[in-house]
Amino acid sequence: MAPVVVKLGGSFAFSEALTAWIQALASCAGGVVIVPGGGPFADAVRHAQPHMGFDDQAAHHMSLLAMEQYGRALISLSDVLFQADTIEVIERRLAAKQVPVWMPMRMVSEAADIAPSWKVTSDSLAAWLSSMIGANRLILVKHVDSLAGLGRCDDLVAMGLVDEAFPQYLRMSSISASIVGPGDHAAVVAAIRCGASAGISIK
Repeated sequence: MAPVVVKLGGSFAFSEALTAWIQALASCAGGVVIVPGGGPFADAVRHAQPHMGFDDQAAHHMSLLAMEQYGRALISLSDVLFQADTIEVIERRLAAKQVPVWMPMRMVSEAADIAPSWKVTSDSLAAWLSSMIGANRLILVKHVDSLAGLGRCDDLVAMGLVDEAFPQYLRMSSISASIVGPGDHAAVVAAIRCGASAGISIK
């Protein structure tokens, strides 16, 4: 069965819900790929850019490193989470019943269809990776209290819940995607195990 890509938002870095999510995704070893957000590491890049004056290309590169920093922190929280920086390594980790945590620098740096811009963040990259690995679907885990009325891409962009390029990358991937909240880890596990959907479908 094709894996499910779960983008775990960087806003969970200091959240009490993080442990439950790590445990839940670890229980789906072999069937799930984690795309880490940038969290406080990406926030540091955003804060530094106007003060230092580096361009968006440098900021993009640094933000990919921020995703890898957050990803490495997640890996340290479970003995079944492992880093993966290529499609081949992702497939090998899945076959070994492990949870690959995507390190995006290598693949994204070699991709001609990803612009170095703040319009493209971990949300769009998760949709791009989903297409690259032939994922079954994409689940965005967001730190929001209510998901009522949040099924449209344009609304998600307007609220700042996904980046500006996400609708484009989601269309290009032709993959089904949904968004879930901080307390939905059990529902996500059930969905991954039975091949069902979870949360609010993104249109």
